Amino acid sequence: MTYLDYQATTPLAPEALQAMLPWFETSHGNPHSPHREGRVARSAVEIARGQIAELLPPGGRLAFTSGATEALNWAIKGTTGAIVTLATEHAAVLDTVAAERAKGRAVTVLPVGADGLVDLDAARAAILPGTGLVAAMLVNNEIGVIQPIAALADLAHAAGALMLCDAVQGYGRVAIPQNCDLVAVSAHKIYGPKGIGALWLRDGIELAPLLHGGGQEAPGRSGTLSPALCAGFGAAAALMKARAEQDEAHVERLWDIALQRLSLEGRGGWTLNGAASPRYHGNLNVRRDGLDVARLMSDLRDIAFSAGSACASGSGRASHVLRAIGLDERRARSSIRIGFGRYTTEEDLTDALDRIIAAADAQRIAA
Repeated sequence: MTYLDYQATTPLAPEALQAMLPWFETSHGNPHSPHREGRVARSAVEIARGQIAELLPPGGRLAFTSGATEALNWAIKGTTGAIVTLATEHAAVLDTVAAERAKGRAVTVLPVGADGLVDLDAARAAILPGTGLVAAMLVNNEIGVIQPIAALADLAHAAGALMLCDAVQGYGRVAIPQNCDLVAVSAHKIYGPKGIGALWLRDGIELAPLLHGGGQEAPGRSGTLSPALCAGFGAAAALMKARAEQDEAHVERLWDIALQRLSLEGRGGWTLNGAASPRYHGNLNVRRDGLDVARLMSDLRDIAFSAGSACASGSGRASHVLRAIGLDERRARSSIRIGFGRYTTEEDLTDALDRIIAAADAQRIAA
């Protein structure tokens, strides 16, 4: 199997696995217990918290959560005032915002251009006094474009609002602007374990609790933490920091190979969805007129790539992100997302792309 779906999840780093194993095999303490075993577990949790914080702005607190979905729900539901967000946000934001609107909270969903980027003049007109929260994704999970988060945060602060950054796809890869107030991150997008994420809160910011119980995490999150998952998350974050330049150079090489193979700069029939810049280059979302994506995926079952967000797979709906950038149903459904990263070899990517192109060409000939 050739794995090219890095936006859905990333392979677990061996270093993260090794950090987790002792907590499954020999160490069993509850990190919230006062005895020796509990204190040892607590120490592992705090070491991990520090490792994760190294890739976040200074001057804040990190609360572990079950994942980014919980972190985003907490950040949105724990604040008050009108909400401004973007049409291309993840369902964890858009569905939560819709739930808040159903309760009577004012919501504005800003459109994006054909490049996938928000218009700052439109944002300025929408982010007015009375706005309580602006929520936007740093790197889009479907098309990889990088939103002007720092500028949106400035507009939010000028209106007296907080800035929530969904940094799940960008954490460890793209610098997170230091003027954010709330930042959601996830372990399994940085070669860590599934089932754990975190919400970073700038010092002085308090949120209403999402979960009620023991209040184990200082900002107000209840629930017993898993030292294993925390340790795996911390190890993965430390590795992202240590390998930042190496990983970036590798992704850029793969991006160049993909552009050449698909002839995106020539006449290969493939078109890039969203802006080429600013964009995280480990995300390649392309379309080809008339492409039957379901047939393509069936023909290439040993290559893992995506027809859109994994979170919306099986919904029967075309990607809301591709529709938001102006694609009609037909073009949206003729698009695929190819994601690559640290463990993708050049040979793997080249061979997979050649097979994707050949299968797509065969569809055109058969038609």
